[in-house]
Amino acid sequence: MVVIMSTGAGAREVSDVIARVRSMGYDVHLSDDKGHTIIGAIGEGRPFDFDQFMALPGVQNVMPADHPYKIAGRDYHPNDIQIPLNGARVGSPDLTIIAGPCSVESRQQVIETAHAVKEAGATALRGGAFKPRSSPYSFQGLGEEGLKYLAEAREETGLPVVTEVMESLLVPLVCQYADVLQIGTRNMQNYALLHAAGESQHPVLLKRGMSSTIEEWLMSAEYILSHGNMQVMLCERGIRTFETYTRNTFDVNAIPVLKHISPLPVIADPSHAVGKWEYVEAVSMAAIAAGADGLMLEVHPDPAHAKSDGRQSLTPERFAALVEKVRQLAPIVGRRVGEPVPARGLGARG
Repeated sequence: MVVIMSTGAGAREVSDVIARVRSMGYDVHLSDDKGHTIIGAIGEGRPFDFDQFMALPGVQNVMPADHPYKIAGRDYHPNDIQIPLNGARVGSPDLTIIAGPCSVESRQQVIETAHAVKEAGATALRGGAFKPRSSPYSFQGLGEEGLKYLAEAREETGLPVVTEVMESLLVPLVCQYADVLQIGTRNMQNYALLHAAGESQHPVLLKRGMSSTIEEWLMSAEYILSHGNMQVMLCERGIRTFETYTRNTFDVNAIPVLKHISPLPVIADPSHAVGKWEYVEAVSMAAIAAGADGLMLEVHPDPAHAKSDGRQSLTPERFAALVEKVRQLAPIVGRRVGEPVPARGLGARG
């Protein structure tokens, strides 16, 4: 249930409604929409008497929730959520461009890539220190050593770090080094991890499960949001279909749907969607045109020798060309891309 208070409702009237909702066994989520306090009932409690709530002073309207997710929907939070990230805001008119290697392979590789993507216009650095792989014999990442290299790259370039966390016990460790916790497709329904990410109060980038519906995806986001952590970005990375020519099928439909039903920022990951670098640019442009708040792209200085996902990785030169095309497209859809800014600490490069 959602209770919409009138614009003239005072603190006493709002607190009386909150107390009534809690007395029925529900938690409360508060938001604001153009001067109206919105009180959302969270959890499972006694059935509501809508007429009883309508009779309370200061109440303008009472509505049922039409879907199982609450905080992740616009009924409870009508306005777009913008997430602060290193002076920028994910979900604002300024597009967020996250770029870097699939896996952190060495100090030189990640720092070299960080400088290159920064100079081309990236706003955040991605890189996997812990890698969930389909084969147990594939490269699994450098672990904490990789996290240290990412933190050093951030120190040199000023780029905030996005990296994957694979289990709940690792959340505190990864939070020490990363600015954003990435939850990958294989862990979208790892509920212990979702709870831990929510409790951390750290920004989270939640990738869509490869075979998950939009509603299942938003319900996973709800686990994080239920801890009061509103810093959740949704990442469309392609879904598994019958098509085999590309790695996955990029669900461009999901972007306008999510922007309509959810206030959370939406990031597109064309690299994992198509699995072949030559299609990444076209899908990136489609995602921005569809309303995505940013891109997450794999960039490697030597894709042919990458330890993971080299086939889908852009070279720094191709990445720079892609960013320039996005910069030209952005104003047409009411967006902006900042001009390239030289990375800090170039003298320390090596």
